[in-house]
Amino acid sequence: MALAAEVFRMLANETRIQLLWAVRSRELPVTELAEHVGKPIPAVSQHLAKLRMARLVATRRQGPQIYYRIENEHVARLVTDAIHHAEHSGPARRHHRGDAGHVTTARGEP
Repeated sequence: MALAAEVFRMLANETRIQLLWAVRSRELPVTELAEHVGKPIPAVSQHLAKLRMARLVATRRQGPQIYYRIENEHVARLVTDAIHHAEHSGPARRHHRGDAGHVTTARGEP
């Protein structure tokens, strides 16, 4: 339970969610991630270090670059479900079906 609570604590930050969303389907270096979230590289590096310690991202070194990727399918699903839940709860009340990206309204309309 403590590790699950730590995972949710890591997800309680918009920048970290943006970083996880960015690496859910591909590896990216910290420079591209910083550009993607519009934050300075040192701040992004600190967020990535926390995500790595919580086992939410994994790394791969290629020369001087470190590439980040989502740790596993469980983390990818957790982030995707959180984003879809937020979208479903918003004013548009959009509902997602399956992994293919099919989106309908809460009433089942496209």
